[in-house]
Amino acid sequence: MTGKLERPLTFNLATILREARYAEPGKPLCHSFQSTFTYEQVDEASSQVASALLALGLERGDRVAVQLPNLPEFLFCYFGILKAGLIMVPLNPLLKAREIAYHLEDSGAGTLVTFAPLAGEAIQAVEATQTTNKVTVYAVSFPGTTETPAGTLPFTDLLAAADQTTTPALDDIAPTNADDTAVVLYTSGTTGRPKGAELTHFQLYMNCTVSGELFGIRPDDVILAVLPLFHVFGLSSVLNTVVRFGGTMALVPRFETGPVLDAMARHRCTVFSGVPTMFFALLHADTTQHDLTALRVGCSGGAAIPGEVIRAFEQKFPGTVILEGYGLSESASTTTFNISAEHRRVGSIGKPVWGVQTRVVDDHDRPLPPGPEHVGEIVIRGHNMMKGYWNNPEATAEVVRDGWFHTGDLGYADEDGYFYIVDRKKDLVIRGGFNVYPREVEEVLYTHPAIAEAAVIGRPDERLGEEVVACVALKADVQTTEEDVIAFCRERLAAYKYPREIRILSSLPIGPTGKILKKELRAAVL
Repeated sequence: MTGKLERPLTFNLATILREARYAEPGKPLCHSFQSTFTYEQVDEASSQVASALLALGLERGDRVAVQLPNLPEFLFCYFGILKAGLIMVPLNPLLKAREIAYHLEDSGAGTLVTFAPLAGEAIQAVEATQTTNKVTVYAVSFPGTTETPAGTLPFTDLLAAADQTTTPALDDIAPTNADDTAVVLYTSGTTGRPKGAELTHFQLYMNCTVSGELFGIRPDDVILAVLPLFHVFGLSSVLNTVVRFGGTMALVPRFETGPVLDAMARHRCTVFSGVPTMFFALLHADTTQHDLTALRVGCSGGAAIPGEVIRAFEQKFPGTVILEGYGLSESASTTTFNISAEHRRVGSIGKPVWGVQTRVVDDHDRPLPPGPEHVGEIVIRGHNMMKGYWNNPEATAEVVRDGWFHTGDLGYADEDGYFYIVDRKKDLVIRGGFNVYPREVEEVLYTHPAIAEAAVIGRPDERLGEEVVACVALKADVQTTEEDVIAFCRERLAAYKYPREIRILSSLPIGPTGKILKKELRAAVL
């Protein structure tokens, strides 16, 4: 017999929860509103979810969609899905029916856990899906209520379906392979529909391990979790990292300065992870009634944070340092990071994290030398690379070439290995830390009966980073108003996506191939 039989490494990301539970079962894992859940309670609740899903007939590799804000039930579902050997598909609770339907159809998820106050869109989505199997919808009630919208089953029914003979033990975690897909997280470019990045058990484990070590996360840390857990930043760099290092998190469902400051003061939060708009809001908030002296570090990502905001924030909150990093959904969050106040370079996204290679290439994928005069596309490879796009090998091949993932972001490196983002190859608009993909908004605009041409661009905004602006040309002899177009989009797009500004033009600039020239459009209207 020649050769060597190699078995794939067996590993399930949910073991980080089990190990933390064994270490300190009574320690708080999360605070939410007036409730606190220990590691033992979250471990047992997630085991109930795992048992229930398997009792319903789901099999290894099946997808389960979860559309929840930052609530304890998100943790129960996440780790329960992983324990059962299933695949989590996190969805933004603000998505509209047509968006939810697409994600359900593309992922093939047959089970959806949603939030009762927002369940109307999910129910419409399920009715509109073209899948052969019926999608079962479970609704998590708002804390303190028992609301169960028509067309859904209460989340408590899912828990009740669990095999009551199952007791939490190491053998109730499915022996998945390290390179099995754990999460399908939807993202998109400027063309085409959203694509599901397949993040593996090993990839997510490595990212939270390396990130936690860089952040210097300690077991006594209390991390404010206001970044949405359905987003890679909140899921990988906050939730997974907290559990991996046995810390505690204070869950806040949405960013509002009052509730955020209350939670930070009440729970003595030591770490705050957010996008620049959140730091900007806290910087200008009245904090005189809140004791925030426990705060020691702020982790910023999602968009570039201005140096003046960093300096002013650290002056307002003495003893706090803001560290900026960079990552993508496809890289399970962290790719580069400024590791400390002593080693950071304001304006830079830092250096590659351990086990990750980053470089700048030209249009022919040739590496460029350091220096701001050598701007090219940033490409990466390493343990943080996604497995690929779900059921989309063509899209995967477009961005992964010779083992390097092409980010679409333009930047350069300096002589010391620090990277800088200068522009985006993609026309992506980042509004308040949320990615808004122009093509998706444009598709909705083109369904308006009065619109002949449409293009979406981003306008710089001091508070949100960027604002969504739609430029449209109307059909002949047809009239509409800016207010009507905004209302039309608001009904069909999530709240962070629809344009707040409409520019009605006689025509849009068109190139020789018929493509709308957004560069000229920006110069003309911004």
